[in-house]
Amino acid sequence: MMNDYELKAFDEIQAWRMKIMKKSGVVNRLAKKAQNKINGMIPEKAHRIITESIKKMVQTTLVGSNITTKKALRSTMSLYERDELTKEKLSTYRKTATVEGAGTGAGGILLGLADFPLLLSIKMKFLFEAAAIYGFDTNKYEERLFILHIFQLAFSSDEKQRETLFIIENWEEQKEKLIDMDWQVFQQEYRDYIDFVKMLQLIPGVGAVVGAYANYNLLDHLGETAVNVYRLRILTGQPRDY
Repeated sequence: MMNDYELKAFDEIQAWRMKIMKKSGVVNRLAKKAQNKINGMIPEKAHRIITESIKKMVQTTLVGSNITTKKALRSTMSLYERDELTKEKLSTYRKTATVEGAGTGAGGILLGLADFPLLLSIKMKFLFEAAAIYGFDTNKYEERLFILHIFQLAFSSDEKQRETLFIIENWEEQKEKLIDMDWQVFQQEYRDYIDFVKMLQLIPGVGAVVGAYANYNLLDHLGETAVNVYRLRILTGQPRDY
């Protein structure tokens, strides 16, 4: 039996889910088609190099984030308390990302390029913190894989978001079929999602403002995704570690 707060949270999850399932506008669909065309022109060898680079970058970040994350919080905490603690953590990481975006954005092309791995590590660290707050043990491979699916849900095209949401909503069944991520799809979806705004960040004079604004919103979007995904797991009775 859900309490009042849990019923409210469940309604918010449904509204969030409807946003994901809703078809995107014409502009977004055209932009995705253009990105697909550009990606099709990139040589396969270049795709493999980019994929391997991002795979190693993400895997390194996963290891580092797991080492520095506290153990999962015990079940005596209510969902409200977990939500509030996650929001506090998000506020801290959002500020860090905003400062980092402004700094690298003000530094021109070289520092602008450095923003990619820095922002990636901030996002992953936040997701590990969120997992622990909601009672999931990131020492387990399946939970680290789940974190990557949250990341993919947040930063993908409409079609991939719906596909990933299905996996997340049916995690206990789907995880048995998963061995690893499709790293080429993972990196391509992420790059396509953030490409335009990150290109603007490289422009001298406006890079700092764009970088700060973009990073703030990217963390905010990731936070909304993580909160609703972990709420969903708890309220639908998926087993937790604590």
